[in-house]
Amino acid sequence: MEKISLSAMDTEKIAFEYASTLSKGDVVLLEGDLGAGKTAFTKGVAKFFGLEGVTSPTYAYLNVYGNLLYHYDCYRLSCGEDAERLGLTDYFCGDNICLIEWAENIEDALPEKVKRVRIEKTGENTRKIVL
Repeated sequence: MEKISLSAMDTEKIAFEYASTLSKGDVVLLEGDLGAGKTAFTKGVAKFFGLEGVTSPTYAYLNVYGNLLYHYDCYRLSCGEDAERLGLTDYFCGDNICLIEWAENIEDALPEKVKRVRIEKTGENTRKIVL
């Protein structure tokens, strides 16, 4: 399914709707360039579950919201072994939902079954979101 977002607020709304399809144990790969809206998408998912305060986990690798939503940023990791060494893979497919930015950097450590969300910049504020 493909959606068009005209703003960060639209991206959050699309993510809010998408969140209704998620279940505990889901691992969702958020694909897109820097500034595409991956964290905005995460904010929308968090709102669906009544969670607030979402920020980019760039320097922390992982932010946890309500012990339900695990938001990863693997931009600074070079391989799955890095994620395993940091204990990040311990939470995959658990009693939580994992949203992972830059998952291609740890592809060899990802579970076999994942969902993908691709966010593409189509203009300064517009995005194509493929769910």
